[in-house]
Amino acid sequence: MKNKYSSKVTRYVAFTALAAFLTVGSAFAKNKAIGFKQGNAFSEGIVAGNTLYVAGQQGPDANGNVTSTDITEQTTNAIAAVKKVVGEAGFKVSDIVSVTVYVADVNDVAKMNEVYKKLMPDPKPARATVQVAALIGGAKIEISAIAVKQK
Repeated sequence: MKNKYSSKVTRYVAFTALAAFLTVGSAFAKNKAIGFKQGNAFSEGIVAGNTLYVAGQQGPDANGNVTSTDITEQTTNAIAAVKKVVGEAGFKVSDIVSVTVYVADVNDVAKMNEVYKKLMPDPKPARATVQVAALIGGAKIEISAIAVKQK
């Protein structure tokens, strides 16, 4: 059954798909891996055109191990890791437009938010926060981000 919005929605979906295809298709030749180490299953980030996709960053200690069970410390470290990837890619923290936060315990969100508000620049990026069953290595938090370099 068609309604008055169906043709507009169809055109919007088609336009969005075409725009995504053109954006991604033109970026493949320019992709640049950030923080990729031979043998790893992923890169810390990928630059495609003027966009940086930051892989999920956890809150390990200086030796790369998640040893603290404190959500405040893990959040601080995870945000620092995101910022490091952003900087290594030649982007600014203010270029971050979207963040996804994965938490193992939804009861940690209030404490995570306290740290997040202090460490992320204004205006804050768009954000989704999702509770997950578990994170690799016993982490309490993992943060991924998308940054777009301003021309």
